Amino acid sequence: MKSHKRKGLYFQRKYLCIPYSLFLILFIIVPILIIVWYAFTDSNGMPSWNSLVDFFTSWSKINVLIVSLFVALMTTLICLLIGYPLAYFLADKKVNKNAVLVTLFVAPMWINFVLRTGATRDLLTWMGINGGTHPYLATLIGMVQNYLPFVILPLYTTFLKLDKSQIEAATDLGANPRQVFFKNILQQSVPGIVSATMMTFMPTMSSYVISDTLSEGKITLFGNYIYLDFTSRLWNDGSFMAVIMLLIIGISMFLTRNVDKKDARGEGLW
Repeated sequence: MKSHKRKGLYFQRKYLCIPYSLFLILFIIVPILIIVWYAFTDSNGMPSWNSLVDFFTSWSKINVLIVSLFVALMTTLICLLIGYPLAYFLADKKVNKNAVLVTLFVAPMWINFVLRTGATRDLLTWMGINGGTHPYLATLIGMVQNYLPFVILPLYTTFLKLDKSQIEAATDLGANPRQVFFKNILQQSVPGIVSATMMTFMPTMSSYVISDTLSEGKITLFGNYIYLDFTSRLWNDGSFMAVIMLLIIGISMFLTRNVDKKDARGEGLW
């Protein structure tokens, strides 16, 4: 009787994955297949390498890729330089006992993305930093302001899980603060650094609202170009550039596959 009930329970539980499977197929797998199909066909739906050849022979598109990589890299580095010590400070229970300070950094994320960008543009214009004269500086400030919380949160959760006994042992054995940091704290925080990098680098490359608004159209990122291709009904060219983005994401995930990031995504934050 018990065996029959267990089989019936298992039989019911396995069907709980059906909604997720349908969502995965309809909204992830099918759209990716459509993008790949458009990327390697022509306007008549026939197999073609035109989009590939056009991308690698167009200096303007290669330049957009280089600029996007530069902006994404600079944004990620600046966010890490600011967010790493800040997250370590916020994870100190002596300073932030109830995670109130973390909430203050997360709060801007509750405001509409476009409104935040518009407010940043107005503030920078008031400060004399506008997209017309300082497009890269204005764009970087806007990127850092928007993506800094995505760096702080995974690092914060990682620092909360630091093995304090290792740090204390290293100090007791005579290690100076520099050695404790580089050989202990930094190594333990690698999962948080990797998660923060992935949550900042790729979204920055694919973002187009921030760069378009703050640079006053003077900086075109990869996301901008894809958006322009799709709005101009250049489905094949835009889809191939989207495939390039997917390849970059795939490569980054492959390179970080051995890093345990499950505890650096924000679980247990509250």
